[in-house]
Amino acid sequence: MPTILHHKLDPASRLIRLMLAEYGVKADLVDTSPWRRDPDFLDINPAASVPVMLDEPFPPVIGVLASIAHIESNFGPDGPVESLLPESPAERAETWRLIEWVLLKLSSEVTGYLLEEKLIKRELRSGAPDPAVIRIAKANLNEHLAYFSWLLATRHWLAGDAMTLADFALASHFSTLDYMGDIDWEKAGDAKDWYARIKSRPAFRTLLADRVVGMPAAKSYADLDF
Repeated sequence: MPTILHHKLDPASRLIRLMLAEYGVKADLVDTSPWRRDPDFLDINPAASVPVMLDEPFPPVIGVLASIAHIESNFGPDGPVESLLPESPAERAETWRLIEWVLLKLSSEVTGYLLEEKLIKRELRSGAPDPAVIRIAKANLNEHLAYFSWLLATRHWLAGDAMTLADFALASHFSTLDYMGDIDWEKAGDAKDWYARIKSRPAFRTLLADRVVGMPAAKSYADLDF
């Protein structure tokens, strides 16, 4: 059974947890706050980031992309569950395009800022949240919501007709933002209906049970009918 060093609100960690759960793979979860730069953790990952997978006899699998590759190679579905990475070259290319959008663009323009201001500063006691930064991040979020809603108006899932890893990538960020109360679902358009569908999947159950000490979840966070 693999062990995942993660933080409950880290979207990359949540993506790996969703992928494992969808494939029916159990994992031990070890809470880690990488920004505290614990020496033992830095010995494993000098970049001080999560997720990190410990899965003997393999060496530590560091980072979200390496973890995706490791899971697909060693825990890929065998049976009724389909791979989250499509076989069709066109569908796979679209899936990876959207994964990159989420992991790089959405993370750097929205989620990373809000986590820094609302969570990391509080844990490190490094100052109060900056309202200007939060305001800009939320404005950026509205642009991303508009784009994803536009895509989902003509697609059943984010990358096409089938659910893919791109859906879990976006859902991992949305779930973090939803926990912090940063998404106005009444203005989210088709993205709200999509999130309601993916939020209802069994793979999501452990995420919806997550709670961070001193930082309560938004009221509708675990509500499937929001």
